[in-house]
Amino acid sequence: MQISTIGIDIAKNVFQVHGVDAQGKVVVARQLRRGQVIDFFGKLPPCLIGMEACATAHHWARELTELGHTVRLMPASYVKAYVKRSKNDAADAAAVCEAVTRPSMRFVPVKTIEQQAALMLHRSRDLLIRQRTQLINALRAHLAELGMVAARGKEGVKDLVAIVVKATVLPEPMRQALQALVSQLAELQQPIGQLERSIHAQHNASDRSRRLETIPGIGVLGATAIAATIADPFVFKSGRACAAWIGLVPRQNSTGGKERLGGISKQGDRYLRRLLVIGAMAVIRQARTHPGKYPWVMKLLAKKPAKVVAIALANKMARIAWAILAKGEIYRAPTLAAAS
Repeated sequence: MQISTIGIDIAKNVFQVHGVDAQGKVVVARQLRRGQVIDFFGKLPPCLIGMEACATAHHWARELTELGHTVRLMPASYVKAYVKRSKNDAADAAAVCEAVTRPSMRFVPVKTIEQQAALMLHRSRDLLIRQRTQLINALRAHLAELGMVAARGKEGVKDLVAIVVKATVLPEPMRQALQALVSQLAELQQPIGQLERSIHAQHNASDRSRRLETIPGIGVLGATAIAATIADPFVFKSGRACAAWIGLVPRQNSTGGKERLGGISKQGDRYLRRLLVIGAMAVIRQARTHPGKYPWVMKLLAKKPAKVVAIALANKMARIAWAILAKGEIYRAPTLAAAS
């Protein structure tokens, strides 16, 4: 078999393989169990392998690259257009094999283990933060049913915990239920703190991350996440392409020469987009306190709502982050802002 291109539909245990020769003739179409993948591809001469960029794809890309193959990862939404009829594993593998050979196809860079380890700190912390928020909301809701309400923020949470620990007027079943929430809330604090210390250590050891932190609105979390996610800034042609990849540009529904722009596309990395928007809101709060320092933001705030301005500012921050990574410099405040 002279296989030149292979498409793989990866899964947890059963992998579908579709291979063609240089003329596009199908020469292999079969299923592989997880333990058979390395042996099968180890016996093949080097060829082009395409996969969808989904769960475990980066691991298999690294493994197959070590065997001498050229591996390309593609967004699943881009591969969907090449599925000919009903969706099944064989049709998906054939679509992947077809899509990987298209000159206009966009590919996803393969992440290293170090990149995935850095991002795993963020994902784990984000999960624990969501769990903590759920516990606090549940605690507030249960106590509010009894007329016990506390202020927002950390001090309010402390007051709620004190009510549960010290209150003697609560019925015993209710006190037990609320005590379980309080105990779990306390147990979450230690792992969240450990993950945040690891992220700060990662930030201090990375020159790229420290340079990104100089951008107003980007803190340690945003800097480390961007540095780990965008390992090679030259994958994007410009900062505009980087912002579009994060999903901070208007969604188009244009036809007949008429441009119709809607809300942002919300495609790409949701976590990065959220960090940039949160950072932009922090800059807006600072701009209202020190208007002379952020004239561009204040000019937009005079015409648009704050959340619309935050999206525009997040887009600008993404472009600046790309420029800093691509040029190896630090953020320099515009001289025009100082003059105005």
